[in-house]
Amino acid sequence: MNDLAEIANAVRRFNATVEDRVAEARRDPAAGEVLLARWREIQARIPHAETPTGLSLPRLSLPELDEPGAIARFLHGEGLPGEFPFLSSAYPELYLDPLDAGGQADVAERAEEPTRLFAGLGLAEDTNERFHLLVHNQRSHRMSTAFDGPTLYGMDSDEPGVFGKIGEGGVAIDTVEDMEKLYAGFDLTAPTTSVSMTINGPAPAILAMFVAAAKRRFGPDAAALLRGTVQADILKEVQAQNEVLFPVGDSLRFLLDMCVHCVERMPKWYPVSISGYHISQAGATPVQQAAFTLSNGFAYVAMLRERGLAVDDFAPRLSFFLDCSLDVEFLALARVCRKLWAIGMRDVFGASGRAQLFKLHTQTSGRSLVSAEYKNNLTRTAIELLLACMNATNSCHSNSADEPFTTPGEEYARLASHAQSILLEESGLFRHTMNLLAGSPGMKQVERVVEDAVLAEFETIAGLGGVLEAMEQRYQRSCIQSASYRYERQILDGTRPVIGVNRYCGDAAPPEPRLVRIPEERKREQAARLGAFKDRNRHSAPAALERLARVVREGGNVFTELLQTVECCSLGQITRALQDAVGKFRPLV
Repeated sequence: MNDLAEIANAVRRFNATVEDRVAEARRDPAAGEVLLARWREIQARIPHAETPTGLSLPRLSLPELDEPGAIARFLHGEGLPGEFPFLSSAYPELYLDPLDAGGQADVAERAEEPTRLFAGLGLAEDTNERFHLLVHNQRSHRMSTAFDGPTLYGMDSDEPGVFGKIGEGGVAIDTVEDMEKLYAGFDLTAPTTSVSMTINGPAPAILAMFVAAAKRRFGPDAAALLRGTVQADILKEVQAQNEVLFPVGDSLRFLLDMCVHCVERMPKWYPVSISGYHISQAGATPVQQAAFTLSNGFAYVAMLRERGLAVDDFAPRLSFFLDCSLDVEFLALARVCRKLWAIGMRDVFGASGRAQLFKLHTQTSGRSLVSAEYKNNLTRTAIELLLACMNATNSCHSNSADEPFTTPGEEYARLASHAQSILLEESGLFRHTMNLLAGSPGMKQVERVVEDAVLAEFETIAGLGGVLEAMEQRYQRSCIQSASYRYERQILDGTRPVIGVNRYCGDAAPPEPRLVRIPEERKREQAARLGAFKDRNRHSAPAALERLARVVREGGNVFTELLQTVECCSLGQITRALQDAVGKFRPLV
């Protein structure tokens, strides 16, 4: 049986087992008394915190239950935060103030903040300056990196036709020297530093540059201390986006090489962030986003297991990336994903403990932002942040209101950061009590409907032969395209209200905000220093590229070799060498 079909069956068996335990608790007085005693013990162990106004609240909010069947359904079907199936949260506590602090404990005692803000513009120094701005008031340095178009496609800044795109919409990274400048001033080996890089096709080369840059600054043992993730999700690129450089099989080989190396030598690094965000932004419905992302994740698990890795060794190093928009499904989408991932990993792949956790980064929806009366985007993003935190996301990026027409300016980037601080630090919704807003009747209803719809998608993909086979038939891409068309038609005919676009439109002239653009002299500077790098390494680069090609031909670990190649070769040189060895990606038709 196909893995996805097995997972759907496993989820249904799990649900049936929960109902059996509910029935047993109601039928057997002794079993019911055991559950009631356990429930009272759980409640008695929950510490209390005092709010600024003097109220005493429990650190964990639980439903008021005194009937054994209802208690059984909660404990077995939902679980306490940090307990299987992790519906409430992957961890026992998120976002809470330190117990004895009233918010005023020593900084070292506080938990890591969930805020991880996306930035990338101009040259490495420009983005470095933005990173320092964004983390200025944060205890942890959690940086999420956007790359410009040429970098995303593995091209050098001096290639014909790319000059106008250098540093636009993301940072230009051509060499290991650029990577050193990008994170200058940050201790990449510190436990409070974490770096995320949103890049896919060239991900192995970019991560190799990051590791090489860290070794230059912090010594040969730095790699084992690096924390963060590189997106690297080739499956969603084929399904929803187009940043694929090599044939699918070779792209997956290079990705899996990178995963194997990271599992063996970079124990704190997440080598792939399985991304639903771009699936959603391409037009997918919330259910499609969840189903395709989870199924892609299970496909990577199967491939890594085929590589000979133990599930418990690599699965804790997988992370996920979803968006959060304004549709009602987002009231419970991440909660459902945690449950389905945990059950599938435990019951189908035999994973234990940490390998069952669905570790999630959420970004508010770029697609929900509009240029008409764009300051309304501040409200849209605030609501999406609230939904993301209600779903207990592990980290979060909040979009800037001016993104529909420009790379975020400092003002709106700062407001986006402050939005998370207001929600998590100033408001009392998440500081004092875990699970405060979870488990309402409406949320539970949405959970059930979303879960059933995701399982139906699993079975459809399984019927097509699995993720890769469905992808070859363009199933995921055609679903996304159909959903995107329906979304846009709904806006045009008014059945999907968008304030300021098709409802309550004002008479104000279109906005004339300040656009963030990269001066031409900065673009010329990037091309010039790339040229200087190539000139300095003109004698060593050809031999390094030949060694890389030989590793590809002989079946060695390409990522391990890239760690040496990046010392003297640019991103574009590496991309061309790999394409010469394996060919280029051709879109599926």
